[in-house]
Amino acid sequence: MCNLKVAAPIKSYLFYSKNVRIYSVVKRINLHSSLAGDKYKPNQTAQSHKYVQKTSKMDFVLLGTVLILSLFGLLMVYDVSQVQAFQNLGDKYYFIKQQIVWALLGYVALLFFSMLDYHILEKIALPAFVISVILLLLVFVPGLGVISGGAHRWLRLGINIQPAEIIKLSSVIFLAALFKKGPRTLPFILILGLVGTIIGVFQRDLGSAIVYSIIALGIYFVADAPLVYFLGMIVISIIGFLGFTLSSQYRRHRVLAFLDPFSDPQGYSYHISQVLIALGSGGLFGLGIGQSRQKYAYIPEVTTDSIFSVVGEELGFVGSVFLIALIGFLIFRGIKIVQSAPDQFGKLLGAGLIIWLGAQAVVNLAAMVSLVPLTGVPLPFISYGGSALLANLVAVGILLNISKQKLE
Repeated sequence: MCNLKVAAPIKSYLFYSKNVRIYSVVKRINLHSSLAGDKYKPNQTAQSHKYVQKTSKMDFVLLGTVLILSLFGLLMVYDVSQVQAFQNLGDKYYFIKQQIVWALLGYVALLFFSMLDYHILEKIALPAFVISVILLLLVFVPGLGVISGGAHRWLRLGINIQPAEIIKLSSVIFLAALFKKGPRTLPFILILGLVGTIIGVFQRDLGSAIVYSIIALGIYFVADAPLVYFLGMIVISIIGFLGFTLSSQYRRHRVLAFLDPFSDPQGYSYHISQVLIALGSGGLFGLGIGQSRQKYAYIPEVTTDSIFSVVGEELGFVGSVFLIALIGFLIFRGIKIVQSAPDQFGKLLGAGLIIWLGAQAVVNLAAMVSLVPLTGVPLPFISYGGSALLANLVAVGILLNISKQKLE
């Protein structure tokens, strides 16, 4: 038949099947720990294993879930944006046309990254992160940055993009590469402090700063960071955010509105009070698609941060729970992919992407039901916003590629 050279830790048994006439090799590998639950050893990769992409094993369930969410998002953007688009731009289809273009670009990017070996991302992690930081700083350049509501969040480069969404993606890749061989505390503190300060203090985007900190701390924890350091950084981050919040009257008002949503319904608590009125009006089964009353210029940021309030009004408690369950199922599928990732870089990369999508969804939904103060964070795959949708779909593409990678 064939000669098999058997190393000491590996025993191979060759079986012949008369029915299907194929040869099967079963290898018993003696490792110090299970690959499924332990860190993957780089030297074992070089000696005993190789990566193979199995396109037939792509997680189509995850892909289908994201497709449903994004199509529903397009429906809701069209539903809630017509009045605002017609009043401000004279074209009630403006926002949905923009979102469709971004969705198409996003799915092209998803397809590309689902076929691109995610190990290549490790090689471009540092330059991608540096470019993202530069984009964060460019929003302060007159003529390039766009100021909205006193915040420097947008960059005009022919089209408007939000660098905070790009830095989330590039930071996940960079931190996964940085922590591949173990947590590195000092570089991590410098990265978190730099990016968090730019986004939270200078861009005045506290919501994105919170999500970014959750992502970074989550990857640091998954990389087996010392528990004392991890807990210490959580405490420092909370103290920093509290100080930042209390330093501004606008943010203090958001905290007061969170504590009593109807304390000043014509003033600082107007936003959250209108959101809660919309959710309450939906009842159990909702008013029906397109039947929202609150979307008619009552709810601020109805196309972006507050879009879930119209979901609750039109689809009711049942529809809202179904949407939350769908997002939860997406996170569950992502966790399964992380557990089966073939190496430490893949585990950290996948974990960071799932923490990002999950944290952003939780922060948005919690703010909508007044469990936390309003933060200005969009709902993944649902809210209007090209940069966020494109970045989210790229993240899913990378997860799909990780799901195809196996050990042989």
